[in-house]
Amino acid sequence: MSILNRWAHSAVMATLVAAAACVAPAAHAQQHWPDKPIRFVVPYPPGGGTDVIARIVQERFQNTLGQPIIIENRGGAAGSLGTDVVAKAPSDGYTVLFTLSSHTINPSIYPKLPFNTVKDFEPVGTVASLPQILVANNQLPVNNVAELIALAKAKPDSLSFASVGNGSPGHLAGELFKLRTGTKMTHVPYRGGGPAVTDVMGGQVPLLWVSIPAAAQFVKTGKLKALAVSTVKRSAAFPDVPTMQEAGVADFEVDSWYAMFVPAKTPKAIIDKLNAALNTIVREPDIREKLLAQGSEGVGGTPQALGKIVDAELVKWAKLAKDANIRAD
Repeated sequence: MSILNRWAHSAVMATLVAAAACVAPAAHAQQHWPDKPIRFVVPYPPGGGTDVIARIVQERFQNTLGQPIIIENRGGAAGSLGTDVVAKAPSDGYTVLFTLSSHTINPSIYPKLPFNTVKDFEPVGTVASLPQILVANNQLPVNNVAELIALAKAKPDSLSFASVGNGSPGHLAGELFKLRTGTKMTHVPYRGGGPAVTDVMGGQVPLLWVSIPAAAQFVKTGKLKALAVSTVKRSAAFPDVPTMQEAGVADFEVDSWYAMFVPAKTPKAIIDKLNAALNTIVREPDIREKLLAQGSEGVGGTPQALGKIVDAELVKWAKLAKDANIRAD
């Protein structure tokens, strides 16, 4: 072998050895994942629906994965602040986005998000789905949707409705209500369901569109009045509360879901482990009962199924935002 050939051979071998040295630790890390605590970033404050659902499954994820699950609430900008934290986190499976379906709404009303909803994340799976619920302060002189519409039309722009923030499912439900009923109301965005519920009970805002977990206990104890739910089917948790369509508002449907995502380029082996844990957990009878008590239904499914939901809803909400002229307030 000539000197030149020997040099070339040595260079190739050195490159292969270096590549193997890089691959080996990565493969080892995937094989032994998780070997330290995992962070679930909830992009809303404590007490809201997303936080409630995350805490229902937190302990079971700890038991299944064998590591502590730390819930980190990073509220603000309708979930965008916390979502950005995950988008920029290492792709090692130790930072998970536990979010609401506003994940697919925000791109339609925030033109300059600091992340790309599709390119910066890998879907893990859908945890639960549920309707939004329209609740009212007990002092508001309405007991059903028909009375609300009559009041809103008699006093245009006198009513306001709260949501967990611009781009949240509650925000879209409220704007769709205005569009379908020809009423005028002012949207009041909050940083999460907990603060919004507190202010509506206190009378600072008369109405609130929010996910059922954030309002369930207050409806059940009579501290808030439930007027309708946003889905085409009634909620199993509140079977006496009509759907908006049953209440006379045609072509009205807004579904909500809670789901898990990880940063882009997270290894498939880690995503598969997270997904397997998720599917095991949402099938457990006690978890399903706890979710149902909050008005939600355990879902599960594959990462690919969640990816299809994201793709479809990005198109759906973009159309609604255009038709209803919905923009960040």
